[in-house]
Amino acid sequence: MNIKSSRRDFLKGSLATGAMLVIGLNSDGVLAAGTADATLNPFVKISSDGSLTVILKHFEMGQGTSTGLTTLIAEELDVEWDKVQTEFAPADVSKYANLMMGMQGTGGSTSIANSYLQYRKAGAAAREVLIRAAADKWGVAPSDIRIEKGILKAGNKSAHFGEVIAEAAKLTPSAEPTLKKSSDFKLIGNTRIHRKDHISKTNGKAIFALDVKVPGMVYVVILHKPQFGAKLKSFDASKAKNIEGFIDAKALPTNEGVAVYANSTWNALQAREAIVADWDLSKAEMRSSDQMFNDATALLDNPAYSVRGDREEARKGNMSAAKKLDIEFRLPFLAHAPMEPQNCVIEPTKTGVIVHDGCQMPTLVQQMVADILQLKTENVLVNTVYAGGSFGRRANPTSDYVTEAAMAFSLLGGKTPVKLVWSREDDIHAGYFRPLAVHKVSVGLDNQGTIVGWDHRIASKSIMKGTFLEAMAVQNNIDNSSTEGCADTGYEIPSMSVGLSDFITPVTALWWRSVGHSVTGIVMEVTMDMAAKAAGEDPVDFRLKMLPGNTPAQKRMANVLKMAADKADWKKPLPAGWGRGIAVHESFGSFVAEVIEISTKGDDIKIERVVCAVDCGLIINPDVVTAQIESGVGYGLGAAMRNQISFTDGIIDQSNFPDYEPLRIADIGKIDVYQVKSDEAPSGIGEPGVPPSGPALINAIADATGKRVTYLPLSENGVNFA
Repeated sequence: MNIKSSRRDFLKGSLATGAMLVIGLNSDGVLAAGTADATLNPFVKISSDGSLTVILKHFEMGQGTSTGLTTLIAEELDVEWDKVQTEFAPADVSKYANLMMGMQGTGGSTSIANSYLQYRKAGAAAREVLIRAAADKWGVAPSDIRIEKGILKAGNKSAHFGEVIAEAAKLTPSAEPTLKKSSDFKLIGNTRIHRKDHISKTNGKAIFALDVKVPGMVYVVILHKPQFGAKLKSFDASKAKNIEGFIDAKALPTNEGVAVYANSTWNALQAREAIVADWDLSKAEMRSSDQMFNDATALLDNPAYSVRGDREEARKGNMSAAKKLDIEFRLPFLAHAPMEPQNCVIEPTKTGVIVHDGCQMPTLVQQMVADILQLKTENVLVNTVYAGGSFGRRANPTSDYVTEAAMAFSLLGGKTPVKLVWSREDDIHAGYFRPLAVHKVSVGLDNQGTIVGWDHRIASKSIMKGTFLEAMAVQNNIDNSSTEGCADTGYEIPSMSVGLSDFITPVTALWWRSVGHSVTGIVMEVTMDMAAKAAGEDPVDFRLKMLPGNTPAQKRMANVLKMAADKADWKKPLPAGWGRGIAVHESFGSFVAEVIEISTKGDDIKIERVVCAVDCGLIINPDVVTAQIESGVGYGLGAAMRNQISFTDGIIDQSNFPDYEPLRIADIGKIDVYQVKSDEAPSGIGEPGVPPSGPALINAIADATGKRVTYLPLSENGVNFA
């Protein structure tokens, strides 16, 4: 599943083996058909042998995009699932832009939401011109033709798609081709179709970024700065010359590291260990974690920015309240920790370079590499291959590992291919992190258990400020990613105020799976549970009271809450020593509720069961939805249980999976996922499973033990897991 050339070469290569029908958008953004029109933006390719290829403008990092997008095309064309192939699109923002981002890229759980109609229309347009071509060829009415398993049929006549593509390519599709009725769906919503990438990933034929090799390449690793904000003063590589396979070492022009070259990754890593560097720490982060949290907490008393409501009104409500809650949450920096660390290959061409990468943001990669190498953007080609996870890490505002590779390539003369590889330790020590965050919530309730005031203060490092995204993502100095899921909560909370201050540190911060929702989901849902207890009400009933159904979102949120509670037998008594917790959250247009059951044995806690209800609109691939919710649950729980990036004098304490341990199969019992049938437009699914998982666990622990922990990770704050 990769393309190794430009869009023009891609089309030429497609035609080299015979005629081919290409369906997509022409230069005016109108659906068109053709065989060699270089202005086309193809989503569908049909070869002369009748085979069908779907071009994926969103890449696959395990989230199921290749399956979802292919389903949309195959559904409209009535083709057999196993006969459809896939390819990643070449880098071309003018043709393959993510409609929700304005650039070519994958992220924010937007792939299906962004491409649902676009890909269905491409498939429907292909169906239309194929039928019209066959009708003209056979002298029958288009209405007399049907498609069955990729075969055009009318009476006793039949033909596969390839037999009419020469005629079809001359036709112009309707601007708005007729889409199939949902009652006629065979693939959309089908629980039995398999993932498009599962065979190649099972038999080992799938090419991941780490697998890419090109002739003559050398390997490079980076000696990174010890503390964020440090700058290189000098280095001594004399001892590295004694390492077998060592080639050279050169300072990056940014003075943020040293590129170390060798004939293998291992030799490069060994040579790096032998290099002695001197660093300027005058602007480096030198604080330890406790001091960072204390400094962030000090910002809470007087928030710099008012995000929602009137704080004085909220405080007045709290002052007159019969019952009051004052809660502080501390959530640490977190690493993304995908199974495949960052890596890429840069290979020279006659006019520029090819970047071989599990590329999440082709537009950024093209622009950054072109700038470093002083090339025209169109001369930076991107060969997108599979990535072994990302969770946000591969899509960062500086394209850090790719720009490192570009600098290393340039420093070596710009003629020799380089393969840059980050080790796991590099990724833990020198990457981007979910930002540290501190929240303080003061809630007041009257004698009837009704909330009368909610004063919410936040201190967190901004993700967007200081990046090229600031103009778009920051309004009135407020970074929405710091407050999403809180300031825009679906709950009807009277007298709610939200204030924000930016915690300043040179530690690089980035969106992490579910972005700000990964923090605010915990804060909001643990606070809701504590408020329910203070009111003397059942946690589900209390939440439903604050979701009266005045908006469609409230109705959907209440629906998944009730579904999860019902499927988990919420009010059924548990065995002695067990506890049950619930949480519900909206993110990326989807609604997820989770119930977690735990057991206790002495001081140890075991997660026995997770019950999830999800409403993500129209479900394209039920199996993918289930897998993504299960994945989100595991990712969120592992982080809440034991993950943190902590600092001692500005140096990160963790280094690899032994001390930054992902969730393991033995950590968790059964996960049950229930999906809401819906005709709403498809919404995100890769991230929404994360936000409710942590708070549901925290609430279950409180139910079983009476201990409510609001400093994370749990294992560092008095909670033991079996």
